[in-house]
Amino acid sequence: MKSLKVGVRISVLDEDISGIVKAIDGQSVVIETKDGFEMTFNRNEIVVDQGIPKDKYLEGIDYVIHSEINSKSKRKEILRPKKGALPPMEVDLHIEQLVNNHKSLSSYQILNIQMDGAKHKLEFAIRKKIQRIVFIHGIGEGVLRAELEFLIGRYEGLKCYDADYQKYGRGALEVYIPQSIMGV
Repeated sequence: MKSLKVGVRISVLDEDISGIVKAIDGQSVVIETKDGFEMTFNRNEIVVDQGIPKDKYLEGIDYVIHSEINSKSKRKEILRPKKGALPPMEVDLHIEQLVNNHKSLSSYQILNIQMDGAKHKLEFAIRKKIQRIVFIHGIGEGVLRAELEFLIGRYEGLKCYDADYQKYGRGALEVYIPQSIMGV
């Protein structure tokens, strides 16, 4: 066993305790744990930790964290989204999302409210230079979708296509607004 003296790091056999030797009195050894507690053990209950300096010694999760931090590069990576990779603006055109009390409205009034909302959001996206917008129209008889396609067709250069099927199903239309339109 390495020479036991004050200041040496030791571990206790059959216990999850370690610390620094503070005093030695015959067969009794007083240690200070990393939590600051002083404990006394018999000399045959402890072992000297080999080759780990007092100030470099880390235990358990502290060791894992310390080694993880030191193993990573000090250079920070700057993550930038790819051009055109921003998520699209979503506009839900279900009437429940647009007005509070829709029970007394006729189909014609509902369609007008939905189209006014779509036109307002589309013009907003063009003004704010938002490249993609998804109109969630739902699955029905296709009247709202046909009106949306007609509205989008009135704007030169806009492209529309079915939105991501996995995310929206068949009830959504995605509009792409080219940079040339945004510059106007």
